[in-house]
Amino acid sequence: MEHYFLIKHLHMTAATLSITLFVVRAWWSVQENPRLNARWVKILPHLIDTALLGLGVTLMVLLSVWPWQLPWLGAKLVALLAYIGIGSIAIKRGPTPKARAMAAVVAVAIFAYMVGAAVRHSPLSWLV
Repeated sequence: MEHYFLIKHLHMTAATLSITLFVVRAWWSVQENPRLNARWVKILPHLIDTALLGLGVTLMVLLSVWPWQLPWLGAKLVALLAYIGIGSIAIKRGPTPKARAMAAVVAVAIFAYMVGAAVRHSPLSWLV
């Protein structure tokens, strides 16, 4: 447990970097900007998101908590799956810029829900 706060803050930093880069990439996707095809843009998000997930799993192991024990954690993981699916529509699978923009807004809302669930320790997220 001596490294809990370090790991927690690294997890939060990775989350901040992840959503920031997501918003930039979504904007580029909507604008059909060729920067979206840069090599670093295709690699860096995967590295950040892998670190984010790895740090989250590390926190679960350190605290000996599991998604089926804590409703907020289970809800956060289900929301993560939705975020990944909707996010892929926002970045590359959306057929039109308008569809990608709408998917991006939904993905950011899901991300905000996940933050609220983590901060409030409630599946109701910011509603409590």
